[in-house]
Amino acid sequence: MTAGPELLSLDYALPYPSRRTPAMGRAAIATSHHLASIAGMDMLAMGGNAADASIAAAMVLTVVEPTGCGIGGDGFAILWDGKELHGLNGSGRSSAGWTPEFFQGLSAMPERGWNSVTVPGVVSCWIALWERFGSLPLETIAAPAIRHARDGFLVTPTIARLWANGGQWSV
Repeated sequence: MTAGPELLSLDYALPYPSRRTPAMGRAAIATSHHLASIAGMDMLAMGGNAADASIAAAMVLTVVEPTGCGIGGDGFAILWDGKELHGLNGSGRSSAGWTPEFFQGLSAMPERGWNSVTVPGVVSCWIALWERFGSLPLETIAAPAIRHARDGFLVTPTIARLWANGGQWSV
């Protein structure tokens, strides 16, 4: 005697065992840290859209994984609005002094020193994306990142190891 509809088998043919159960729904977000994914899903639960969710998740990543997702980096977005594909290049701007003549004679861009650094573009990328496509207030979108920065969070073993290694680097 069954008490309801048959359950789908979770015996997937994967190359490794997993105890994770897939969650099915109308929306999904995937990031490298669960707190960022939760922030994105929270935006969707509040009626926000994919732009709101991705910005919230990216902001949280700058807090919980600053070794790979800091505000000193660049940001890029590809967004489908239901009718048209949009792309946003949030790579940092270069110095006004960087003319073709400035680098004349070099076979490649410098990889070290001040002439290898651009102005970080990720924050302006978030703002441009939000201004064009966002539906929630920016304060709402930023709230999870602010909360984790203010109240703290459990550091993952990977980030702890990267921080420990960072303290041992020499220039």
